Amino acid sequence: MRIGIDVGGTNTDAVLLGDDDAVLAAVKSPTTSDVSSGITASLASLQGVRAFDPAGVRAVMIGTTHFINALVEARRLAPTAALRLGLPATAALPPMVDWPQRLVTAVSGRAYLAHGGHEFDGRTISELDPDELRRHAADMAAHGVRSVAITSVFSPVNTEFELRAAEVLAEELPDVAISLSHQIGRIGLLERENATVVNAALRELASDIVGGLFAAVSGAGIDAPIYLSQNDGTLMDVEHARRYPVSTFASGPTNSMRGAAVLSGVSTCAVVDVGGTTSDVGVLTRGFPREATTEVSVAGIRTNFRMPDVLSIGIGGGSLVRGAAGGAGGGVSVGPDSVGYRLTERALVFGGDTLTATDIAVAAGRADIGDASLVAHLDPDLVRAALSRIAADVADAVDRMRTSSQPLPVVAVGGGSVLLPDHLAGSGEVLRPENFAVANAIGAAIAQVGGEVDRVFAIEPGRRGDVLEAARAEAVERAVANGAVPSSVEVLEIDEVPLPYLPGGATRIRVKAVGDLALTPGPSSGTASGARRGEPVAAGSRA
Repeated sequence: MRIGIDVGGTNTDAVLLGDDDAVLAAVKSPTTSDVSSGITASLASLQGVRAFDPAGVRAVMIGTTHFINALVEARRLAPTAALRLGLPATAALPPMVDWPQRLVTAVSGRAYLAHGGHEFDGRTISELDPDELRRHAADMAAHGVRSVAITSVFSPVNTEFELRAAEVLAEELPDVAISLSHQIGRIGLLERENATVVNAALRELASDIVGGLFAAVSGAGIDAPIYLSQNDGTLMDVEHARRYPVSTFASGPTNSMRGAAVLSGVSTCAVVDVGGTTSDVGVLTRGFPREATTEVSVAGIRTNFRMPDVLSIGIGGGSLVRGAAGGAGGGVSVGPDSVGYRLTERALVFGGDTLTATDIAVAAGRADIGDASLVAHLDPDLVRAALSRIAADVADAVDRMRTSSQPLPVVAVGGGSVLLPDHLAGSGEVLRPENFAVANAIGAAIAQVGGEVDRVFAIEPGRRGDVLEAARAEAVERAVANGAVPSSVEVLEIDEVPLPYLPGGATRIRVKAVGDLALTPGPSSGTASGARRGEPVAAGSRA
């Protein structure tokens, strides 16, 4: 058995899967302000639905909103310094120059510029100055900095200066966490730097959260390894999560899309995940979410780490419904504001005083939630108008996500998907598979492990095929090393970008391989291979 848990902004969903991936039990409960206690409650609810032996659980996979919520709400962020290596270049736009001021204040943000960095062709901008770094370190210590983000100009081309600067700072500030930009972002100085600073600001919280997850799972008597799901739909062990908490930012929609693929049997489609506050629309290709190819804004900060290409609109089960059918002012509006996790207090069907989209679904007979008699008075024209508004807005979102004129199959998941019609304009039938309400937790439970190679190779004339094959083999080896069943590993993506401005046939090659997590029986029903608690495997590592 294994357990999948997805902690959303409104609900915490949990599923218990058998060894054949059959859903043995599923629960949905409101997310609590203390998310760890919500996980404890969800595990207890699973036991209530179907009693199971905790010793028989072989792994627990968790998708969490802890970290992105902390950034959005600007709380529990560590005092952070951003050190950029690039002088005398790049001084015109210092670190965090484009951040919302409230977040700069929340991280007690301090920016430092130092010599170093490379040109786009690998030439050095200026040599690293260790004494300069030591002076910066002394100032950081004087101002209480507890986490540092180091970004060197064009570090994805040459990592040397970031690694050397980290050594110097580690000597001067041994208790400070250090994040390096080449391990987090892509080409693009400000976006990569921003992503690294965000990661650094979350490092302390990551340690606390991982400890909380251990306590919640152990409290349920489960001694199985814990994994967290990443933005790309693969798993990472808890040690990786401590170092790279930004890797979890989009795990929610990613889990939903992966779960939708498994439940529906459709691997290339549009997925609409309707939650309590938003509807997330993404596209699956070969069972994995399509990644965003441009910068991604998170809490008003531009970043460029790997995120799924998701379009979110403000329609969910808790969305406020206003207006009157056919009335002045344009009729009915749905969202974007929502009662969120207070749905069971505020919605009419629960005795509240706020008309929500859930009330509309119950009045239309699409859902059996709360007390239907409390919405029996709603004008049928209002109900129809609200549902039409929802269908039109979601259909528009799906249309905006398409990259060709060919219609995409649409799979609807999430508890709020009852708001959608059976047919969507421009897309046809809407597939709503069994257990659609907990697709996110199922997506977490069935997540795979990955191995990735992403670096610049020198390709001699006539050697391209050999280099690509070597990169493929390395990615597969990494997936196996991270815990994948060797026979299940497949190469999912190969990106090849020639860099004509570099000598020697330089080409950036990125290969991603994924495979099923190896789970083997333990003394009393088992643990994951080589990954007992406290001995996590290095899932999700990159070259």
